[in-house]
Amino acid sequence: IPILHSYFRSSCSWRVRIAFALKGIDYDQVPVNLIKDGGLQHTEQYKAVNPMQQVPALQIDGLTLSQSLAMIEYIDETRPGPRLLPDDPKERAQVRMISDLIASGIQPLQNLYVIQKCGTDKVQWAQHFISRGFEGLEQILKQTAGKYCVGDEISMADICLVPQVYNAERFKVDMEKYPTIKMINQTLVEVEAFRASHPSCQPDTPDDLRA
Repeated sequence: IPILHSYFRSSCSWRVRIAFALKGIDYDQVPVNLIKDGGLQHTEQYKAVNPMQQVPALQIDGLTLSQSLAMIEYIDETRPGPRLLPDDPKERAQVRMISDLIASGIQPLQNLYVIQKCGTDKVQWAQHFISRGFEGLEQILKQTAGKYCVGDEISMADICLVPQVYNAERFKVDMEKYPTIKMINQTLVEVEAFRASHPSCQPDTPDDLRA
């Protein structure tokens, strides 16, 4: 059974939880608290699992993988269930483009490690980079979206979108400016796989944040 080293509020961890849920795959979670005792990701024990000292890390099929998009693509290529990357090469490229835009161009600029380094204006910093990213993403999605980010099938792009919108809402970004992003997100958060993998209901979710 796959083992996911995860933190309840980590958007990258959440992506992988969504992928497992969409595929109907059982897995074990090993919580890695990013805040407790200076961050358990910095322990020698965890460094042996992921030298980058980040979550998630996934142990699957004798492999240890870091980087959520690599995990999702591996899960998609090796497990039955709904496809997370489309068969059509053009649509697959669009899915990867949107996923990369979020995973490389937006999320890292407001993750915990960066926010801790940026001094006092943490909320303002996060709002700036999320808003800047969403302005471009909104225009792209106007061209690619059907019911979901690319057409009418849930894909890796949607898996990246929902945790990023959750972060945007945490940092009080005005989502009314991004009607396409907002509409797709509202549809996705009603899907069971996204609900079951939500930060509010994980093994390591603190009691005061449980839904």
